[in-house]
Amino acid sequence: MKSARALLVAVSAAVLLAACSATPADVTGGSVAAPVPNGVQDPAKIPPAATAATACGDPVASLRPPAPLPAPGHMPSGSTMATILARGRLIVGVDQTTYLFGYRDSHGAIVGFDIDMARAMAKAIFGDPSKIQFVAITSAERIPYLLEKKVDLVADTMTINCDRWAQVDFSTVYYNAGQSVLVPSTSKATGIDSLGGQKVCAAIGSTSITNIAARKSHPIPVAVNDWTDCLVMLQQNQVAAISTDDTILRGLAAQDPDVKLVGQPFTSEPYGLAMAPSSSDLVRFVNGVLEQMRSNGQWAAIYDRWLGGPAPTPPGPKYKD
Repeated sequence: MKSARALLVAVSAAVLLAACSATPADVTGGSVAAPVPNGVQDPAKIPPAATAATACGDPVASLRPPAPLPAPGHMPSGSTMATILARGRLIVGVDQTTYLFGYRDSHGAIVGFDIDMARAMAKAIFGDPSKIQFVAITSAERIPYLLEKKVDLVADTMTINCDRWAQVDFSTVYYNAGQSVLVPSTSKATGIDSLGGQKVCAAIGSTSITNIAARKSHPIPVAVNDWTDCLVMLQQNQVAAISTDDTILRGLAAQDPDVKLVGQPFTSEPYGLAMAPSSSDLVRFVNGVLEQMRSNGQWAAIYDRWLGGPAPTPPGPKYKD
């Protein structure tokens, strides 16, 4: 296990450095500045708040599942699930850079907590968890890929909130996270509010960027395409910290012994599986599968496999109808 992890870190570092764009040479010192990841926003562009943010009610309330849930291979005629069944595979947008939740292992396969959640949905439709196609996307691509129907659902550490409900639909909560801070082990920072005036990295399209910008201590948000880009910038002293969900930060810390988590989580980040707003029947079906996974121990088994047991009680569902 240790050697596999070391190989993953080495491969990830090589890929990231190859993808970086070199900056001009420092003519005064005769050295070359460290490269920065492609697409970096320094400072980050902060999206405006959605005008519909106050109109969604309880953001973690979703649609009630059908009773009973249709058996695998026998989806209701004319349903979104029947279309997926006829196609022969479920198409899911996932991350490939978030260690433990969605990442490429030493064999190149995409694995993790979110990947197992997606496979459970494929098994519920087909009776076979391998009837699935993973599409690797960035945080910023999650909603566009759903709206353009490039994927059936997104399983990618995606926080449920009212801004996003205005564009896509969500399942009930399948995991509760909270935003925290990762810094070098030598840092004296104690949390997000001790980083005023310093650069703090997060992914483009994540709620983390907005949360960083909103802090009264005024840290400077820096945005990149993938979380591993943040880790590279931290290792190169181009940012003072990374701030996002504690789940993602634990995965980054597992890849670098010279970093540490500091402070307490300062937000609540409930994760949901996201779907296009035109597929409410799929939302209800997914919620039914999640109910089964909570009660039959499958959710706990996935938690134990990726995050270490014993698993806590899974988040309970809330319904709006």
